Amino acid sequence: METPGSDSDLQDLALVFARAAVAAGRLIMDVYHRDFAMRAKADASPVCEADEGSEYLIIERLQEACPAIPVVAEESFSRGVVPQVGGDFILVDPLDGTREFASRNGEFTVNVALIRDGAPVCGVVYAPAFGRLWVAAGAAHACDVAPGGEVPPLGGMRVIKVRPLDGRAPVAAISRSHLNDQTRALMERLGARDSRAAGSALKFCQVAEGRADVYPRIGPTMEWDIAAGDAVLRAAGGVVTGLDGAPLRYGHTDRGFASPDFVAFGDQSLIARL
Repeated sequence: METPGSDSDLQDLALVFARAAVAAGRLIMDVYHRDFAMRAKADASPVCEADEGSEYLIIERLQEACPAIPVVAEESFSRGVVPQVGGDFILVDPLDGTREFASRNGEFTVNVALIRDGAPVCGVVYAPAFGRLWVAAGAAHACDVAPGGEVPPLGGMRVIKVRPLDGRAPVAAISRSHLNDQTRALMERLGARDSRAAGSALKFCQVAEGRADVYPRIGPTMEWDIAAGDAVLRAAGGVVTGLDGAPLRYGHTDRGFASPDFVAFGDQSLIARL
C-alpha cells in the first residue's frame, strides 16, 4: 500500500492497523498468562517482553503493508530509533498501560494511529484482555475481537458516537494510575462530579462511546500514548484539546514527541469551561 489518499485507502489502512494490533494482542496475552519480568527503561518507565514483542510484530506488519510511511514506536524510540517525519507518519504504542499489565487488571491497550498534517486521521485501540477493538476511519467503530481472531470489515462493526450533555453534569474518565490534584481541580472547573477510572487509552474510548463525557489529563504523556484514542474520539464527534482549547497537534520532534496537558471532550460545548 502506498501513502493512503482516499477515504477508502484510509479504511484499508485502518484494517491493517487493526489486524496488526489483534495479532500483537495474542502475543501480549501469552505473556500476560505466565510469569514475566518487568524492568525500568532509561526514563524509569516500565517495560517487559510483551511491549517489545508486540512492537516488533506491529512494525513488521506495517513495513509489509505500507513501507513508505515512517513509523515512530515507543520502544524503538527509547533505543534512539527516530525516523524523519515530514508528511504522513504512524505512531505506535505496542502496550499502553504497562503498569496495568503488570498488575493484571486487564486495562491495557495496543494503539496505532496515522498522523496527517499534524492530526490523527485513522487509528485503532485494541484491549486484548477484554477482546474490544475500536477503529477510526471516517466514522468511529467498535466490535469484539478475541486475541488473534478475525477482524470484521468496518461495515460489520458498530458505529459509535459521543453523547450530548443535555443539561447533565459531565462524567469524567480518569486515570487509574496518574490522577493528581491538578487534574481534580480541572474536573471541578469542568463541572464533573462523577468519574469512571480506567487505564491506558480506554478512557478515550469511554468518551467516544458515550459512557463518559470528558477525560482531563494533567501530567506527562507521549504522542504514541494518545494519538489512536484521539483518532477514535474525533471520528466519534469529540475532540482532544490542549488547555488553551485548541485541538492537539502531533509530530513535535522538538520536544521528543511529548504531549502537553490535555482534555478529551465528547460534547464540545464543554470546551468553553476551560
